[in-house]
Amino acid sequence: MIATMGRKFVQRYRWILLSAVASLPLLGCAVGPDFEKPKALALSSWSASPVRSNPAFTQLPSRVVTGPMAATWWRQFNDPVLTSLEERAAKANLSLRTAAIRLTQSRAQRGISAAPAANIKPFNLWQYGFDAAWELDLWGRVRRELESADASVEASAEAHRDLLISVMAEVARDYIELRRIQRSLSIVQENLATAQESLALTEQRAASGVVNDLEVAEARTQLTNIQAQVPQLEQQAALVVNQLGLLLDEPPRALQAELTASHPVPPVPPRVPIGLPSELTRRRPDIRQAEAQLHAATADIGVAVADFYPRITLSGSVGMQALQFQNIGNWAARQYALGPSITLPIFEGGRLKATLELREAQQQEAAIAYHNTVLLAWHEVDNALTAYADEQRRNDALHQSVRSSRQTLELAQRRYRAGISNFLPVLDAQRTVLQVEQDYANSASTLAADLVALYKALGGGWEETGTGEATRFVDGR
Repeated sequence: MIATMGRKFVQRYRWILLSAVASLPLLGCAVGPDFEKPKALALSSWSASPVRSNPAFTQLPSRVVTGPMAATWWRQFNDPVLTSLEERAAKANLSLRTAAIRLTQSRAQRGISAAPAANIKPFNLWQYGFDAAWELDLWGRVRRELESADASVEASAEAHRDLLISVMAEVARDYIELRRIQRSLSIVQENLATAQESLALTEQRAASGVVNDLEVAEARTQLTNIQAQVPQLEQQAALVVNQLGLLLDEPPRALQAELTASHPVPPVPPRVPIGLPSELTRRRPDIRQAEAQLHAATADIGVAVADFYPRITLSGSVGMQALQFQNIGNWAARQYALGPSITLPIFEGGRLKATLELREAQQQEAAIAYHNTVLLAWHEVDNALTAYADEQRRNDALHQSVRSSRQTLELAQRRYRAGISNFLPVLDAQRTVLQVEQDYANSASTLAADLVALYKALGGGWEETGTGEATRFVDGR
């Protein structure tokens, strides 16, 4: 009986089977364009390199060099508190955890796409069984779909890494800003002590009739102006501490005790390895993400082209069927079916053509987006290098200005005590010292923040280091 059914099956579906057999040599082919990695932009003028030839970059206290970048770049600041905050943020940040979940979803979706179509019928009183279907991937449509899904998963992984770099940079910037505010508060308190001494001296001289009440009023005004800066700076510090807490998934004021103690702005290292210019396109995750998106868009063209060709699907089912439940297990209740089906896109030419045009346009858009991402990356690196070099020169000039302004204040105070001049030069010198010291503190924090921006522009250094450290942070382990 089974042999007879087999012969009938072959005779009935002979032409479909012959078509399938004739198409077997095509099983290794896939229609549509194959993805090729984009060529790097020709930026010979940049790679002729301000890093190697320009004294602005090679003769500075903190020099950029072309050595390998560290995966955990924040350790270059040698600040244990910053290192602790960065490591905790990599594990606790809510945006990173959300991105990791999205990546898991993307990988699961790819697994769903790769799974064969199957249907298990629920058990009831009359029948149960199993259905399965397998599509002959003659034109590579399924392979192109999986290729697109793989590229989409890769794009999601790179988006996660890009967000990781942004969060790490934001933690460093906020920490540097907190230390800048604390340094500014220390400067204000130091100048406040000087202003109090000046007021006391002026009051003594006024009591002796040496100066008039106007100079006393000026000294008191100077003191109160400096005092007014204290609560403003304390408020700014509290806001930044809370911002760091938000990045670490902590409630308000949770980091207050840990960060209240004042520390200096993290100093920049004497040497800053930035890697090779040719490595930029492989180091920045946003570039790799754009490349993966271009890969997916290219594979989608192959799917659209394959839809113009027939689909051949082999379907089968096996199970039991009976009119009465007690007979469901009898041998006579068995049933099975096996047969191919073919889908011909005869009346869908307009839709398929429009879909193909859409996929081709999307691929062109992805190619332009990739080009723009690479070009933007080069601009960001160049701007960051320039800012880092210029701020170092500014910082050095401000350091000299601080020393000069302090000397001027000491001279003005000596002349005032000796009765050679009135209090006005002292007031002017105090204002100058306060402003210049604040500018110098701001420059130190700007310099550290510029280094953070440079590391971020270079891709954050998130390359494999041989220790698995970078991968551990990316995967959230």
